[in-house]
Amino acid sequence: MEALSNLNTFAKILTEKGYTGDFHTQGAYPGKLKDSITNYLENCRSGNVTHAKPLLVISGLLLWNGGGKAHVECNLWVKYLNGKFFLNKMEIKRKNRFGKLLKQSDLVNLSVITAPHVNKAIAMVSDKKKKKVVAKRGISGSKNSKQLVYEKVKHKN
Repeated sequence: MEALSNLNTFAKILTEKGYTGDFHTQGAYPGKLKDSITNYLENCRSGNVTHAKPLLVISGLLLWNGGGKAHVECNLWVKYLNGKFFLNKMEIKRKNRFGKLLKQSDLVNLSVITAPHVNKAIAMVSDKKKKKVVAKRGISGSKNSKQLVYEKVKHKN
């Protein structure tokens, strides 16, 4: 399902879904989502860029915890036709502090309406926390009490 939107509607919907960070359109024009796209289009109109491409690549960080930790980045492929925008594809990548890809998720056949909230997008590429089952020794130290305690912990999950 394609949802054609003007720039204001397109940016508003994604901003409400948590895409509030800074983005780059076509590898340049940093700023908030709407500002980045607007700056790119203005440069196209003024002749600094030959012509507006029908498929824009907009990239940004969804999660940044400092340079020493893993981060999540996002690339949006947005079709631009006759002043209307619609989301075509979303690529979400989790990379380590050196830029090595840890996990990636590609979403296709999207619309701005069906795009995931930023928290869900981050969760798609995040490690799930592992639950630990701990076996403790019982009071008397016998084999039976150890099993009893282990079974109680096991059944909590």
